[in-house]
Amino acid sequence: MSVHLSDHFTYKKLFRAVAPSILMMVFTSLYTIVDGVFVSNLVGKTQFAALNLIWPVISIVSAIGFMFGAGGSALVAKTLGEGDRERANKIFSMIVFFTVIIGVIFSVIGAVVVEPVAIALGATPEMLPYCVIYGRILLAGEVAFMLQFLFNSFFIVAEKSALGFAVSIIAGVTNIVFDAIFIAGFKMGIAGAAAATLAGQIVGTVIPVVYFCVKNKSLLRLVPAKLELRPIVRACTNGSSEFLGNISMSIVNMLYNIQLLKYIGEDGVVAYGIMIYLAFIFSSVFIGYAIGSAPLVGYHYGAQNHAEMKNLLKKSLFLMLAFGVLMTALAEGLARPLSMIFVSYDKDLLDMTTFGLRIYSVSFILVGINIFASSFFTALNNGLVSGIISIARTLLFQIFAIMVMPLIFGVNGIWSAVIVAETLSLIASTVCLAVCRKKYKYWIKVDNSSTNS
Repeated sequence: MSVHLSDHFTYKKLFRAVAPSILMMVFTSLYTIVDGVFVSNLVGKTQFAALNLIWPVISIVSAIGFMFGAGGSALVAKTLGEGDRERANKIFSMIVFFTVIIGVIFSVIGAVVVEPVAIALGATPEMLPYCVIYGRILLAGEVAFMLQFLFNSFFIVAEKSALGFAVSIIAGVTNIVFDAIFIAGFKMGIAGAAAATLAGQIVGTVIPVVYFCVKNKSLLRLVPAKLELRPIVRACTNGSSEFLGNISMSIVNMLYNIQLLKYIGEDGVVAYGIMIYLAFIFSSVFIGYAIGSAPLVGYHYGAQNHAEMKNLLKKSLFLMLAFGVLMTALAEGLARPLSMIFVSYDKDLLDMTTFGLRIYSVSFILVGINIFASSFFTALNNGLVSGIISIARTLLFQIFAIMVMPLIFGVNGIWSAVIVAETLSLIASTVCLAVCRKKYKYWIKVDNSSTNS
């Protein structure tokens, strides 16, 4: 039985609706860490440290894809809810075309600035050439990187989330296969890791472009459309929280690396890089849920179905808490075997990574609620509130924690800073949901007989 945006969602139907996007993000996270596994085990920890040092720079540029994916899909879903499918297709097409233009511009800029930025971030003379080659190869393919994340969101709006998941699998397998060929086979080192990632991104972009260009049975198609400023600005505004959130996380990751170089050295950067890779796997469940549920909220907001909006909010908050407890339990139990995938060759580094991950993973209990709260307001086309939650969570609270906690607890303060940041973020998310409840009417009384189970 198919799931439609206009449906009423029980727990069972809601899970069916978001499951493909959750699986898509989990699989994406798995193949994203493949570069790290190959580089750490087959190339060396200096190159792995270089990869982790320069990755936040690439993520800052790629955040544009998240912005247009989240903000644009919310706008298109709302337009579909209002019953204007033709206009929805034009907005969708405009956003895709504009993302291509922006991607080309930032690829050129990124290739020029990657070396001085790496130096500014503290790259050692040994790490610098690896930072530059990895960064320039991936920045050259920023259009594909941006579009891949963009289409992940729009497959859900098009009611083709299963196809989106299939595309992610194909792209991921491509990445993994070429990692093996380029790194293990051709001994291309960190350049091979970058080339393999780029190959997966190209595959993950070409398939959706072809699908949406030809006649299909989804709600969306790429059609001729002139660029209009208003929809682009609205998409940017709606997705500003995702954009700023990704930039903020990249900045914070840089700050973490700077602190770790100061307190521990290169090994600290390696350990933190592993933790971030593994944290992305667990957090991908929450990100996938947020991506999958946002079009549902956006559609019912456009249709002014306030009862269903409350139903989705109530069920989503419960599921995020339940998933959070589960992810923390899994991370605590699997901390050492997961760390061994990267650094089984160095016992001291393995012990440091395992210990740090067990502290870090406590934050997963809260992460899901905070991610969903921000995406909920994005779906309501309220980029301001969504941005407040996202910036507070990923930048302000994180910077406060990473600067203060090490002064009190030393290295352990670095690992636990994220727990403090997520706790403060939960308070901010709760306040925003409470303050805005009357404006969006998700506070109205709902007939329990129609929303249970």
